Amino acid sequence: QVQLVESGGGLVQPGGSLRLSCAVSGSIFSINAMGWYRQAPGKQRELVAAITSGGSTNYANSVKGRFTISRDNAKSTVYLQMNTLKPEDTAVYYCNAAVILNSGRYLYDNWGQGTQVTVSS
Repeated sequence: QVQLVESGGGLVQPGGSLRLSCAVSGSIFSINAMGWYRQAPGKQRELVAAITSGGSTNYANSVKGRFTISRDNAKSTVYLQMNTLKPEDTAVYYCNAAVILNSGRYLYDNWGQGTQVTVSS
């Protein structure tokens, strides 16, 4: 019913930048909060950044000042601009969205397939 497709990951040197995108599609009436999470090997999945439908944002302390989350409601897409990347940012990054379906059902546990980000020299 809901599909999330991430793109934009890759290999980058420390200090470099990447921009992740996540397009949401399906039988959707509206999209509420959207967010980016990451999971490094051997670690739990953690919230990186989130954005409400009104544009309010929230960031993990480890990425504040370096990452910026934004959304384009017309395109049902959320972005994560990542600057000054560090080796500890290496992880699989997942997109999440809370949506209201055309049926009126509310779904919040919607995830993309993940995109690998590797920061290494």
